[in-house]
Amino acid sequence: MNKTRQQELTRWLKKQSVISRRWLTLSRLLGVVSGVLIVAQAWILATILNHMIMENIPREALLLPFALLALVFILRSWVTWLRERVGFHAGVHIRYEIRRQVLDKLQQAGPAWIQGKPAGSWATLILEQIDDMHDFYARYLPQMALAASVPLLIVITLFPINWAAALILLATAPLIPLFMAMVGMGAADANRRNFKALARLSGHFLDRLRGMETLRVFGRGAAETENIRRASQDFRSRTMEVLRLAFLSSGVLEFFTSLSIALVAVYFGFSYLGELNFGHYGTGVTLFAGFLALILAPEFFQPLRDLGTFYHAKAQAIGAADSLKTFLEAPLAHPQRGDVECDPNEPVSITAEELVIKSPDGSVLAGPLSFTLAAGQRVVLVGKSGSGKSSLINALSGFLPYEGSLRINGVELGDLNPDSWRRCLSWVGQNPQLPAATLRQNILLARPDASEAELQAVLDKAWVSEFLPLLPQGLETPPGDQGTRLSVGQAQRIAVARALLAPCQLLLLDEPAASLDAHSEQRVMQALNAASQQQTTLMVTHQLENLGDWSAIWVMDNGHIIEQGSFAELAAAQGAFARLLAHRQEEI
Repeated sequence: MNKTRQQELTRWLKKQSVISRRWLTLSRLLGVVSGVLIVAQAWILATILNHMIMENIPREALLLPFALLALVFILRSWVTWLRERVGFHAGVHIRYEIRRQVLDKLQQAGPAWIQGKPAGSWATLILEQIDDMHDFYARYLPQMALAASVPLLIVITLFPINWAAALILLATAPLIPLFMAMVGMGAADANRRNFKALARLSGHFLDRLRGMETLRVFGRGAAETENIRRASQDFRSRTMEVLRLAFLSSGVLEFFTSLSIALVAVYFGFSYLGELNFGHYGTGVTLFAGFLALILAPEFFQPLRDLGTFYHAKAQAIGAADSLKTFLEAPLAHPQRGDVECDPNEPVSITAEELVIKSPDGSVLAGPLSFTLAAGQRVVLVGKSGSGKSSLINALSGFLPYEGSLRINGVELGDLNPDSWRRCLSWVGQNPQLPAATLRQNILLARPDASEAELQAVLDKAWVSEFLPLLPQGLETPPGDQGTRLSVGQAQRIAVARALLAPCQLLLLDEPAASLDAHSEQRVMQALNAASQQQTTLMVTHQLENLGDWSAIWVMDNGHIIEQGSFAELAAAQGAFARLLAHRQEEI
């Protein structure tokens, strides 16, 4: 990562800090108060030592200074604790807002765009990378203010007493931020590479975990285990590279700090021996001045040392911000959002003229398409994989942008309110998603207020009642992660019941019987065939049997509808559909 990119990402990170400006400002103010208390503590301690050693004042006569010293100790501890709490709250608030921005962007992008990356990569982006920005806001930014204010207060305190000690501190202070900048460039680049490796590893591992059964069937278990081992080893090496830079930074900071404090100590030592006679304005060097300078010297460098300790948080945040900023600022061709409400009681008809469907990044997925889907019509969409069938379903769902005309009951889809439009349709895909805790909650997702009678009716229609007695807890059975406690056919029937429970005017079916056994396929298709009689229906499928009673069949190829007609007409035409049908029969 070049320096310009690092500066750009740093500006972006600081720009996000306005989200919690109030808390960060309070944290900086508390840092200034902490600096004042440090000076007060050192002044009182140097005064006590000077009284006891040079003036032989007994301890009993110094009860008030000792009480003030104890009070300052307590106040300083309390202010430090409060500053940490305020900084932590600022970090939590900013992370929450950035995560909300990412999730909003994902929602705007839609499922058609999200599927372009493995789920593990999105999980890393939303969880790991945003969490790794916490210390930048909670500690590094407040510490930057502390690293400027505390040394300044100490120099202002020391300069009227001994300008030589103040100049020693001022001369050696720039060495620390200079080295931090040199190490930071390498650390940020190492963190960026580390995050990319983690995203790859997460996506790779999750994909292999989901396909474990397939890998075992084809004897690829050992090979994929070796691939994961190599990826893990690569991630470990990159992590150790980041840690090496962090430890190197800490070691050099300690060296420069110790060197500077030693110079102050040597100066005062030779001054007391009479070898050096400058820095004290000709009044003679005092024990009070020496104690004050030596007590404040470590405190002068402590904020800089802490900043160096937290500097790896900046490098870590820059590495995390690289992909976050790229994602948040990626131009997306969003589907239009209108405000026209869709009438849930009006039958849906769809008309497309020169429709060109585009991906969120602007590339053409299908089209131009011209068709009419009349109200109540039942149409099957067939074609080879990649011909644009799912893209058309996603465009009708409002998840993909388009050019041309796509009208719903005479109203352009882009002019409809998306939420209102989606309430008018139901969808069943080939990979049933059951995110809720129980089967009952999954079915009631669309209509939580449905009655028990309505619920039982859809359970019967979707043939869920057939396997429900076999489950240990009935409808209260948890489906498990990715529906692992159910067979694919059972999970699909749950998804069908959910779709049937919500009254709709358009039913979209995207390969609803894919990957099902013969019995489950028969039950699912029987339920969907009955449901499709009640509203306009568009079904995508590769299974060409039992389509004779559907209104029409559309054949897609290379993003275009090349044939339309009934099953009998297309089968007799010896065209693209006839070839698909012959190929399907060969597979069977």
